[in-house]
Order: sequence, then structure tokens, then C-alpha cells
Amino acid sequence: MTTLHRAYSSRLFFLRILNSLVVLLVFSGMTSGAEDTRSVSFVNDVVPILTKAGCNMGLCHAKAGGGQNGFQLSLLGFEPLEDYESLVKEGHGRRLFPSVPTKSLLLTKASGETPHGGGVKLPRNSEGYRLIRKWIEQGATYSTGKEPTLVSVQVEPKRGLVNMGEEKQLKAIAKYSDGSTRDVTKLALYESNLSAMAEASEDGVVKVNDIPGKVAVMVRYQGKIAVFTAAVPLGAPVTKVPAAKNFIDKHVFANLKELGIPPSVICDDTTFLRRVTLDLCGRFPTAEEAAAFQASTDKNKRDQVVESLLRSPNYADYFASKWVPLLKNRRDARADITSNFAFHAWVRDSLLANVPYDQMVRELLGATGTVVGNPPVAWYKRVKDPKEQLEDIAQLFLGVRMQCAQCHHHPFERWSQDDYYSLSAFFSQIGRKPTGTRGEDLIFHKRGLAQAKNVKSGVMLKPAALGDNVGAISPDEDPRLRLGNWMSSKENPFFAKALVNRYWKHFFKRALIEPEDDIRDTNPPTNPELMAALEKQFISSGFDLKQLVKLITQSHTYQLSSMPNEYNLLDRQNYSRFYPRRLQAEVLLDAIDQLAGSSTAFANLPPGTRAISLPDNSYTKSSAFLKVFGRPNSASVCECERIQSSSLAQSLHLINSGEIKSKLATGAGRAAQFAKSDASTEEKITELYLAAFSRKPRPEELKTSLDYLNEPMLDSKGQPIAKKKPTKKDYQDLIWALMNTKEFLFNH
Repeated sequence: MTTLHRAYSSRLFFLRILNSLVVLLVFSGMTSGAEDTRSVSFVNDVVPILTKAGCNMGLCHAKAGGGQNGFQLSLLGFEPLEDYESLVKEGHGRRLFPSVPTKSLLLTKASGETPHGGGVKLPRNSEGYRLIRKWIEQGATYSTGKEPTLVSVQVEPKRGLVNMGEEKQLKAIAKYSDGSTRDVTKLALYESNLSAMAEASEDGVVKVNDIPGKVAVMVRYQGKIAVFTAAVPLGAPVTKVPAAKNFIDKHVFANLKELGIPPSVICDDTTFLRRVTLDLCGRFPTAEEAAAFQASTDKNKRDQVVESLLRSPNYADYFASKWVPLLKNRRDARADITSNFAFHAWVRDSLLANVPYDQMVRELLGATGTVVGNPPVAWYKRVKDPKEQLEDIAQLFLGVRMQCAQCHHHPFERWSQDDYYSLSAFFSQIGRKPTGTRGEDLIFHKRGLAQAKNVKSGVMLKPAALGDNVGAISPDEDPRLRLGNWMSSKENPFFAKALVNRYWKHFFKRALIEPEDDIRDTNPPTNPELMAALEKQFISSGFDLKQLVKLITQSHTYQLSSMPNEYNLLDRQNYSRFYPRRLQAEVLLDAIDQLAGSSTAFANLPPGTRAISLPDNSYTKSSAFLKVFGRPNSASVCECERIQSSSLAQSLHLINSGEIKSKLATGAGRAAQFAKSDASTEEKITELYLAAFSRKPRPEELKTSLDYLNEPMLDSKGQPIAKKKPTKKDYQDLIWALMNTKEFLFNH
């Protein structure tokens, strides 16, 4: 390069620097007088703007979604330091242009000046655009050294009564460590937990629809959350309310009065008997039980039948069929049969003996030894990874879903990655040794310091419960025992609540907190007073499961009719009536066998074993009926694995499958017995109705059945001729018809 060229290049370089300085002076002059001079904070100002614009969410630039075009931000701005480095240091410095802030890629993309797949997020005349531009002008620093930290966010009002079709403006207030507050209504995010009931705009305006009940709106700002709860009244007069038998009725009926939703009447005796027998024992009442119950004049007969059913082995069988799939008693290999049967027997026997719930959970958590000597050990055979162990335990016994917190701060909760790995540390010292039984391990506590590594920060964390400190744990102490003691503590805010919420859904179809295993501040119960009372009672009873079941089923709330009145047809969450639900797969198979007088054979089990007594998932794989009707495969701790919705395959199976035909035609079945019996046709029809519906046939039903069974045969000219008594085929048709009614297929 010549001397002339070198001089020209130096001069050009100098002019570029001078131009940049001039631009900076011009822009600083433009902002010094016209706008406020306060320093813009990256954490307190910029991150909320990016979050409100949706930049760090979903499929945009959130790391959890992969980040578009290599630009990755932490989900919802939970990691501001990472976001700052991504903006300032990555992308070859193209995202920020301090010399000409308006040419920064961050602003040109967001304002639409440069093509942007996400569209215009920050118009040039918006407050968000102005603040980010000013931040860049001020040097785009991470910290000013003076900004306070966010302590909490509050919503005003917290609760309110909003009539159908009306709107309510919310106000979000941020509180900081220096005592200052800021109105962040325009920067906060709003989300309704039931969009069918209410919707929230970007500015915090809640629009209520025409469904009565309780709805919550989550208000999120910079990782802090507040909740607005609205009562949406129907406003109908509530004059006739059943007498309260216990505190359940007191809280449910008080809520219905507040909302103006009149409850349905109490159901009749036959409906109650069928309902409670299904819900407690997973079977229909026998024809003899139904007839005896109807004939009884004892005023306390409903309470007495609840007591009797709770003492029945069927109660333990049925509730074991509820818990065993959730605890993943899964047969993956032939050798699993020993542990599967032993574990199922332990759950069933514990329920039959009414072992306190907290004791059952502690026995499961702290299980050591072999499956033969200590069946709860089988759970550790299925669930081996400490991360899976903590996630299952948290979701099943605490109602807390921790899966999100493994990678990032939970978007709807306060749980962080440290909370996640601190919880997994309780399971870090589980040892395994092979035993003489094929496929079975000896489970023991390995001596050593319990800890887990946060894979993101690299920090080794000691065991810590959710939001609580369990104290120091010595190397000789099994940390799982400390976890079990914390979980079953009376002060634990999750343990009792999760159980009563799960059981409430079992009896009412809808949990007080829905989904039943997603308990968090941002998902409040539809009846907080009832939830608190149930939780308190369960703890004071010593975690007595049968006492809880008895309390629920003896309440008038549980005994309301499923028939809606003129006002409560749309109610789905306030329990103004009983919500019908389809019979579970195992219960329906047993009910069909009971009605048809048939049986189903299951491998490795004695004849006569009912479907609700099956110990593991292998029987689902081998039964077309159980598979079609949605028996769970024990792969998840979520109740959602059990399919309760209807399908075309189910209808076709009931109408025309070979399995149903063979059950109806069996030689020892009810149809064959009726064809041979000398009892009157009317008596046989009555027995069928009692077996199918726990009630006698109505006059019109009896007439229709008699007309069909006694329909005369016709000769070649179409003239009636004398007909012999109803045949086996005739009774098969009648049983088949009853079997395919909604009254048979649903618990109502």
C-alpha cells in the first residue's frame, strides 16, 4: 500500500469516528431536554417490554422453543443476565447499534422496518420502543447500580363480583425493594384459567361471558404472579336448599346462594344406591340389594349402606384399581409378575385395613429391601431415575407439576431449577443390588452426602423441600425418610390438599382445582372455603381415607339429582347437581358380566376374578374391551391416561362385537336361565331392571318389554299364530337393549 493510500485510509477511519461522535451528540441532545433523564434499567424496563411483546415466549425467541434464527431469550425473561448477553454479545454485535440506536436490529425488527416473521411488535411511536431506544442511547448497560429489585406484584382488585357480559379493569402494581411502587398494568401479562367463562385483554380488561361460577385471571410480571378471582352470578332466586348434613353442604350451598344457582333436588333411593355402590365398590348393586334397599323404611339407610360398602372387600379392590396404575405397576417383562402381584396386594390390603394415607406414602417413599419382603420396593423397580422419581412424587402426592422446572423457571409457578434439583437430591442415595429372584433388585440406602447437581449452573444442591428447609441430613440418614416426614406434616400446604382434591374429583367428576394434579397459586379452587375445610378435616382425622369418603358420600351435595332444573343446566363447577359420567372400562366390563350372567377369564388369576381386581397393565394389552374403553397402561401418574370419553369403536364393540355376543349367549348366562325358569315374564323383566338400573321398570317400560317378549309369530299370510313362551334369544335381545342404554353406561 502506498503512502497516499495509507493516508487516505487513516483519514477515512477518522471521519467515521467523527461521524459516530456527531451522531451520538445529536441524539443525546435530542433526548436531554425533551424526555426524562432517568436511567433505563435492563431488568426492570427492557425485559418486561420484551416479555409483553411476546419475544421470549413459545415459538418466537424463547430458548424452550429453540429460538428463531439463532436469537434465543430465556422463557418469559426469567434469566435476564442470559438475555443481556444474547442481545449485546451474540449475533456479531448486530442486534444493538449504540452509534445510531434506531438502526439497531432489535428495534428495526420489532418495529417492522426490517422484515420480521413475528410481525410488528413495537411500533415506533410506542412507549416500549422509546424506552428500549433510550436504553441503547444510554450505553445498553446491564445494571445502573441503582435500580431496586422487584419484590412482588399485586392486582387490584383481588376479588370481585362481575355480572355476565360485564367487564372489569384490573390494575397491576409492582413493589420494589426500596419501597417504591409502579403501575405496570400495561406491561403485565394476563391469562384466564377458563377462557370459556372469561377472557382477559392485553391491557388487563376482563370480559365475562354467560357461564356462571368462579374464574381466575393470572397476572404475571417479571416472574412474580398475582391472581384476580371473579364470581360470576347467575342471579336466580335460591329459595329451596336441602338441609346441610355436614360442612360440605354448608360451603357448597353458601356458594350457590352467592352465585344465584338453585341446586337440584335430592335423588331418589334407587339412584343413590346405584351411584354410591359404583363409586365405592365399582359394581352395580345386586337385584337382591336393590330390592331390599327400596323396601327398607329406616331413615338412616343411606348412611348405613355407605358404612357397609366401606367394610366390603370390593371397596379395597376398586380403589386399588385407581391407585395402582398411577403408581406405575407396569409389567414390561414376564419376570415382573412377582413384583406386580405383590405391589397390588400391598395397596389393596392397606386400603382394606384403612392404613392412614400418610403412613402408606411414607412406606412407599422409604421402601428398602426386596419385593417379597417389602412390596412397596416395587415402585423403585419401575421408577429408577431420580428426576422421574421427584416428578412423580410431586405430581401424585403434592399436586405439583415440576417437569418444566428441570429446564427453566416454571412459567405458572414459583419453582426454579434449584427447587427441582434440590427435590431430586432426596433420591440421590438409593442403592441397588441384584437378588436371587430374576429381574428383582435389593433396594437400600447408600451411605453418603445426599446432593444433586443443577445441570445449568453446575452448583451441587442439598435436599430441600418445596419452599421449605428440612434441615441438615447426615450421610447415615436416608433422605427419603426426611422427605416422607415433611410431606405428611400437618403444616405441609400441598399433601392433604392434593389428596382431598383428587378424591373430590372421583366422586364429582370435576375437582375443586382442575386438573386435579396441578395445584398452584395461579389455579385457585372454585370453592376455597370448602377446600380449606376438607383439608383441615383430613389432617385432623389422622389422614383417614375412609372417613373422608364417608364424609363426602353422606353429604346432601353428593346426593343431589343429576337432573338439572331450569337454572343449573350450564353449571359445570359449583356442584349444584350431580354430573353424570361414563363407567370406567373395568367397571363396565364387570357390569356387563353381572347383567348377562357371564364371566371373563384372566390369565394367572382364579375364575371369577373381576376386572377391577386386575393387578397390572398386562391385562389391558390382552383384552380388546379394556383397551377400547380406555383402561390406563400405567405409564403415567396422570389421571388423564384413563380415557373417559366416548368413541365410535366403543359403540361398535357394544353393539356388534363377538365378545358381547358370546357373553349374552353363554349357556350359564341369565338369558339361558330365564328361558328355563318357571317364573313369570313380568318377574324376569323386573329382575333385569333391578340388575341393570337398581330400580323396577316403569309401567311403560314393562309394557314395551312384555310386548316384545310376547310378540306373536306370524304365518305365511301375516296372521298371528300362537307363540310359545319367550326364548333364550328373546331374552338376549332384551338384555342387549338394556346394556346399550345411557342409563346403564353412565353413573348418574
